[in-house]
Amino acid sequence: MGVGWSSYHIQCESSEPANDSILPPGVVLESNPRDVSDKEAKQDSAVDYSALPCPVRYEELMRESMMSLKPDVFEGFRFDFTKPLNNNFAVTHSCFMGNIDVPTNNQQSIKMPMGTYEFGANLVNNKAMMIGRILNDGRLTGRIKYDINDNIAVKLQTQLTQEKGYSQMMLDFDLKGKDWNGQLKLGNTAFYGVNYLQSVTPTLALGGEAFWLGQQRRSGVGFAFRKATDKYVATGQLATTGLLSLTYSHKVSDKVTLASDFMWNWNAREATASCGYDCFFRQSRLRGKVDTNGVVSAYLEERLNQTVQLLLSAEIDHSKKDYKFGFGMTIGE
Repeated sequence: MGVGWSSYHIQCESSEPANDSILPPGVVLESNPRDVSDKEAKQDSAVDYSALPCPVRYEELMRESMMSLKPDVFEGFRFDFTKPLNNNFAVTHSCFMGNIDVPTNNQQSIKMPMGTYEFGANLVNNKAMMIGRILNDGRLTGRIKYDINDNIAVKLQTQLTQEKGYSQMMLDFDLKGKDWNGQLKLGNTAFYGVNYLQSVTPTLALGGEAFWLGQQRRSGVGFAFRKATDKYVATGQLATTGLLSLTYSHKVSDKVTLASDFMWNWNAREATASCGYDCFFRQSRLRGKVDTNGVVSAYLEERLNQTVQLLLSAEIDHSKKDYKFGFGMTIGE
């Protein structure tokens, strides 16, 4: 411990030096006020484990990195219009004209032109949310969320189609404690799942998940961690299905965020990594990424005025010599 000579007190009368002392006779070492204050500060900054923050939900474990690495790229033209009828109810109209990738047996995909129209309605208030969408081919999707209280919420997600065996339903029970988040999941295909995330320090959360697919007689268990500070968020997931996922998101400034991820499937002996960016400007937002498969993508959202937004999307796959380009417009609040 470094001590300045100002903290020494010279005694006039002679005294016998203490055993094993390196100080000359007559010199007595007093406490340094700076060391005392530092010790008190460390005691004051001790972690209060009875007041840990509540972590994010398990399904939102990687939300910061996914915002940069998973932009909603598309090919063709897209138009979205939202008309609020009052403070709680709004209707939406969406049109899409472009190509979709249809996979084939030789791991290649072919492009098929298609056009869709989608009508939707949103009903939102302080305790409940109802969102419905219906496409021109008859597919109906819906989502309902209701907050029973501050700690319990129920969610229902449905997808109904005219094809037999393709309709799905998922019921979620979200449970939240003072420093933990949990979820129970039930599906119509004999699917059962549970996940849990617990804060162990103010910046670190640990958790896990398990699921059972009754029709396929399959099960899986996964473990995860999330380290979040003011500057960065690091996450990791490991599952018995053979997947390892690591992500890192760093906040360079209030307007720039950089992110990277690594995924490894040890069953297939395949690994991919990517890095991306998320930049905010005065009236626009630019996101993009590049990965080890040779795919480079960018997604621009330009706000022309308060209710009109221009979308530009581009993606190039160098290994497959494929490209996608799309532009769109969003009108409404």
